[in-house]
Amino acid sequence: MRKNHHEQIIALLRELKSKYPNQGLGRHISLALSDYADGWDISDKEFAFALEKYRAELELNTVPDIDIQKLVKESSTYESLREGIDDDSEEEDENGY
Repeated sequence: MRKNHHEQIIALLRELKSKYPNQGLGRHISLALSDYADGWDISDKEFAFALEKYRAELELNTVPDIDIQKLVKESSTYESLREGIDDDSEEEDENGY
């Protein structure tokens, strides 16, 4: 059985809250409707579409936790941060800057 738009909206909001618990639902809704000049006047069908589009964009733009942990581990020391800087345009002074 196909979900109606109301059920689809509720399911999408639950999924967003589950996947991104540190963001409030108000933020999700606000960002999903940012392309609409007047979010109060959209249909349930448009609202569901906006949430689906927002979810897809969020998934594409979210860095997986494993990559974040790897980045933190690799940059946990000053030396490893310095190694990651690729700036050949200026010479270093006596302090290494």
